[in-house]
Amino acid sequence: QVQLVESGGGLVQPGGSLRLSCAASGSIFRINFMGWYRQAPGEQRELVAIMPTGGSINYADSVKGRFTISRDNAKNTVYLQMNSLKPEDTAVYYCHAQVKYYSGSNYYTGDYWGQGTQVTVSS
Repeated sequence: QVQLVESGGGLVQPGGSLRLSCAASGSIFRINFMGWYRQAPGEQRELVAIMPTGGSINYADSVKGRFTISRDNAKNTVYLQMNSLKPEDTAVYYCHAQVKYYSGSNYYTGDYWGQGTQVTVSS
């Protein structure tokens, strides 16, 4: 019913920047929140930033001041601008959204994940 498609990962040198994008599509009625998580090898998936609709943005302490989350509600798209990247930011980044969608005359709420995009910070 809802799909999340990510783009923008890659290899960057320490101190560099990358911008991730995640577009939601499908039978969307309302998006409750969109955000980004990441998972490094051997580690648990962790929250990077989350942006509720009409709510306060929350960042992980490790990315505050370096990463910025934003949304284009008309395009159902969330972005993650990552500046001053460090080797410890290396991970697979996943988009996450909670979406109220419709199927026929019924409405449902579901949690969705993107396929993940690799970010590697290395010289």
